Amino acid sequence: MPRTDITRRRIFHVPSQTVMRWTAATLGLAALCLSSGIVSAAPDTIALPGAGAYPENVAAGPDGTLYVSSFVEGGVIRVAPGADRGEVWIRPAAYGTRSTFGLLPDPVTNTLWLCSNDLTALGIPGPGDATGSALKGFDLTTGEGKVSASLPGQRTVCNDMARGPDGAIYVTDTLNPHLLRLAPGATTLQIWASDPMFDGGPQGAGLDGIAFGADGALYVNTFTKGELFRVAVKDGKAGAITRLRTSRPLVAADGMRLTEDGSFLLAEGSGSLDRVTIQGDVATIETIRDGFTGGLTGVAQVGHVAWVSEGQLSLVLDPTKKSTKPSLPFRLHAVPLAKP
Repeated sequence: MPRTDITRRRIFHVPSQTVMRWTAATLGLAALCLSSGIVSAAPDTIALPGAGAYPENVAAGPDGTLYVSSFVEGGVIRVAPGADRGEVWIRPAAYGTRSTFGLLPDPVTNTLWLCSNDLTALGIPGPGDATGSALKGFDLTTGEGKVSASLPGQRTVCNDMARGPDGAIYVTDTLNPHLLRLAPGATTLQIWASDPMFDGGPQGAGLDGIAFGADGALYVNTFTKGELFRVAVKDGKAGAITRLRTSRPLVAADGMRLTEDGSFLLAEGSGSLDRVTIQGDVATIETIRDGFTGGLTGVAQVGHVAWVSEGQLSLVLDPTKKSTKPSLPFRLHAVPLAKP
């Protein structure tokens, strides 16, 4: 018999009593893990507290913590990594907030950026009594408010934001064709770029989702018209604005996030999660999953999973549906993403 066969037999010949002991120990450990909750599958959905949460957006911190805003109740819901339900972290009306929209965890400055809006004109009072709209900054550790910057103008809606390579925060104003910028350390927002193409029309909503691309340009979409734009950036200043051609129409384009491969994840209010790949002036829209009947308002990526917020916002915005009760609890849904 060759020496290698002898060695193989010696290695794999284990007395039956030892095998039985190993098996018993393994089964015992498995039972202990199951009974103590150590072994658990990742949740498919995350339940959100509140009968009026109506999630407007979702964002992920670097550790996988999820943050969710609320269109009606306000405040911020926080979801610990791996949890199947969220808890109110920033209470409604804290630091002069009303209805809450876009969120952005910024670990560099230890800040959670948040859009706050007074929606009483839409029949949605929200918490507190602050007027107008503002970009708010909260301590990412303690949840204490530390920055407040009002949007310039009388009729504004702070929708979403992105952190630029220069450390500034760039903000979309849905009711005006303006992109705003908050310089590092500043407390006043400045109009950074403006173009009539960003306008939502007399009865429509304009600028919404926003994200910097891997190429350093800023990408934004418009909600009602479902258009996608690239804004060139040079030395922190806005350059040429290009309307991109989409491979199919976008319906109620909303939250947008950059992925590791340079494409974008985009939530459509029609209930579709998309991957957007841009080559030149053409944006190819690939539907990852659709059928979210409550409409999608935002998306956040944690590893190879996209978490989407199902807002059910039509129930409070459409007069014909205001008597319809929402499906409770409000939820985030997990959508597995293909590994690169």
